[in-house]
This record gives sequence, C-alpha cells and structure tokens, in this order.
Amino acid sequence: MPSPIPVTRLLPKEDMCPSVDIRTCSSPLSKQVFGSTLHVPLRRLQGRVASRLWSSVILWKELHCLQPVGSGGFGSVYKATYLGGTVALKKVKKCTKNKLASRQSFWAELNAAHLRHPNIVRVIAATTCVPVYLEDDSSIGTILMEFVGSGNMQQIIDACVEPLEADRWLRYSLDIVHGLHFLHSHRIVHLDIKPANVLRSSQDVCKIADFGCSVQLDGDVSDATCLRHAGGTYTHRAPELLKGEGVSAKCDIFSFGITMWQMITSQQPYLGDRQHVLYAVVANNLRPSVEDQAVFRSHRGRLCKNLLSRCWTGEVRCRPSAQEVLTQLETLR
Repeated sequence: MPSPIPVTRLLPKEDMCPSVDIRTCSSPLSKQVFGSTLHVPLRRLQGRVASRLWSSVILWKELHCLQPVGSGGFGSVYKATYLGGTVALKKVKKCTKNKLASRQSFWAELNAAHLRHPNIVRVIAATTCVPVYLEDDSSIGTILMEFVGSGNMQQIIDACVEPLEADRWLRYSLDIVHGLHFLHSHRIVHLDIKPANVLRSSQDVCKIADFGCSVQLDGDVSDATCLRHAGGTYTHRAPELLKGEGVSAKCDIFSFGITMWQMITSQQPYLGDRQHVLYAVVANNLRPSVEDQAVFRSHRGRLCKNLLSRCWTGEVRCRPSAQEVLTQLETLR
C-alpha cells in the first residue's frame, strides 16, 4: 500500500538539503503523532521560509473565498485565499465501499510533501482535523497546495485543433521528466502519470500533481501488493502492474511515454472496451499508433518514435531511467 510517512520523517530536522524539508505531520503510524499540530508563527510563513515550510495544521480562520475548481472520485478541489496568497484546497473523499483505500490514498498524497521542486506541486499544509463547523463525514482529510492555475495538460490537449508545436511539447516533456527524476531520486514512484495530473502554471511550466496512487520504495522494486488500494489510470498503466508484478520507477517511465505521445498527437491512446485494451496491452503489446502519424516521419519524429518505443516497452529492464530520458529529450531540441 502507499507508504504512510516513515517514522524518521516525523522528527523535525534543521540541517537538511535545501530541496528537502522534513517536518512534523499527522500520521496514522502512532497515536501520539496522529492529529498533532505544528504551530507556526505567521512571520515564518513569509519570504524564503514559506517556500520550504509545510505544516500539519491549517489556520482555518486565515482560509477565505473558497471557489469550486473540480471534483471526482478523489474528492473536491477549491481555489482559496490563505494567509493573503492564492492556494488550492483538496478535500479527500471517504470511499464508502473501501474506507481503508481512502485513508491510504490520503496518506499517499503526502509521500512527496517534504520535497520541493519547480516541477512538482508544493504541499503547504495537510491535516485530518477540521473545526467543528466545517466537519464533513464524507471527507478524510484536507490538503492545502500551491495554486498552479491555467488548467491541466488533458484540457490543453482537448482544446487543441491541431497538435502542439514541437518546441512546446518538448518543453512540457522536459518539465515532466525533470519532476520524475527528482521523485525517483527520493525513491518515490507516482504511479498515475497522465495529462490530467500534469498542471500548467501561468508561467507555462508543467508541474506533477495528485500523488494519491504514489508509493515510497524501500529498494529499487517493491511488491505489487502495495497497489491493492488503487490502480492509477488503465490507459497509462505499465503492463507489469496489470500483471500484478513489482513496482519500480520504470512504471512512471511507461506512463510518461503514453503522456508524451498524447502531447505530440493530441489524441487519446486507445479506443474500445476497457477489458479489451487491458488484455491487448499485456498479451499483444498494444501501444498507441506511431506508424500512421505524419509527425513521426521527420528526422526529429523518428528519434522521438524510438524514444517512445523504449519508454513503453514491456521489458522493464530495457526502459530508460528518467535521467536517460532527459538526455534524449535534450538531443531532440
């Protein structure tokens, strides 16, 4: 299952790498820690410290102007004002059929909360505790995140009359893989990379969002039983996961390959019945079409086609690492 925050990450540490911020949080690992709060002086939420700090307490009186942004099986997302800045508030919904899965999804959202990277949506605060006047039986917890804005990559693809320009999808691809490389260097696998989970900022920068399916690896590969609670999106899911095999960082590389193909072609990867697609991906090596696409006939297109075939190969050991994908994308520029 997605790992709750390890005990070692619950202890405050001051002398850390600037890209890693380890702070106390509410965690189901211990009764003493569960529901705890980190009291942060407001002056510490200004300037450089604000860019590194995340808290397990939400200052509810400082939260204003909630506006619905979207909702789904995961819960609801709102745009709000917090401590004078714009944030996104995510309420994780309790699944009546599988309450354990809902709790696991909430804690999985925090797997990358201690990390800071320009291509990863930053967590500001998260808690399972809410004021009495805001109590909601359908919600497990609340997460405050930076508000990225400008929509997600799926919305951009759907709005395109023609495919994205090469310079644009290359830049977006580099943003995504930079984020993946950083996550993988901290042994975090996202497991649900797809256009809808890639947000675009007002500065036209892509950021990876929605860590509800993520896992923290103990080694290079973890047992697939950790995925009993959630499966990601079947059109982007690596075949080894469909077969119940181990989880590794290469699962994200497969999903990235499908996502990159969508950014290049502005199309959906598969048509037809879900079960038929799942069977064909595993048994018949079904992949999105590159043979009848004009964009893959140029010199750059052929290099890109080769990269995609490596990313979504069924042989896990033959897939490139995020660092190798970055190198190849740079050559495409």
